[in-house]
Amino acid sequence: MSKRPSHRPEFTPSAIYEYPEHLRQWLKEIPALPGVYVFHGESETLPLYIGKSVNLRSRVLSHLRTPNEASMLYQSKRISWTRTAGEVGALLLEAKMIKEHQPLFNKRLRRSRQLCSLLLTDNKPEVVYAREIDFAHQPGLYGLFANRRAALETLKSIADEHQLCYGLLGLESLTRGRGCFRSALHRCAGACCGKESLESHQHRLITALERLQLVCWPWEGAIALKEESANLTQYHIIRNWMWLGSVTSLEDAGSLSRQQAGFDHDGYKILCKPLLSNSTEIIAL
Repeated sequence: MSKRPSHRPEFTPSAIYEYPEHLRQWLKEIPALPGVYVFHGESETLPLYIGKSVNLRSRVLSHLRTPNEASMLYQSKRISWTRTAGEVGALLLEAKMIKEHQPLFNKRLRRSRQLCSLLLTDNKPEVVYAREIDFAHQPGLYGLFANRRAALETLKSIADEHQLCYGLLGLESLTRGRGCFRSALHRCAGACCGKESLESHQHRLITALERLQLVCWPWEGAIALKEESANLTQYHIIRNWMWLGSVTSLEDAGSLSRQQAGFDHDGYKILCKPLLSNSTEIIAL
């Protein structure tokens, strides 16, 4: 006997939405300035949500008016915030806090214990891991990936787009003296069987990978990135693409700059543009 189709409506967060009047008291002191904000529930150690904005007040108010966030708002008991001197500081602090506290309603910036990249070894891409190689100083790295599977999927996409050989890339085995299966389907240009030169194949591979190339840390040691707005100046102390903390005076930077600093994925993504664009003041420490 066939089952009756269910006519129960699907639950949507907006169905239980009510303006969170109980949070209104926490809005009084929130400024229209850059920073990081936190929605807290019953737990003092596990936040519900952590976010950042160049305008804290506007961003927090937008949450309160969003029906799709009804579940988070219903569980929230209070809102706290931390001022920063600008967007870079807010991005860095948000990333650090999310990784440390793992909020229930955040879906990004989780810890990645398998962070890897592609390294060209003997003209063949190899998956290498940040736990084994210093990504801040190793030249010839391409892309940052959460795991080996993601790295290989990206390599396959590049191969498909540029008619590269899976066999020569190490993605599948080759039979000596024979072309790969994809060459017969005209999906590989034939470097595996002499239809094109290995040099041509390698040139297309490197050209395709260039857009993913990681930048080695350009300074000998730590630096301070200066950021300021509305009566607040901060110096973000950074080494090897890792944010070590922020101070309001360079006189306090010494202990931070001497901390151990390995490559940080989120720091690299946040800092690459402001550090390399000559748009910010940078002081070598």
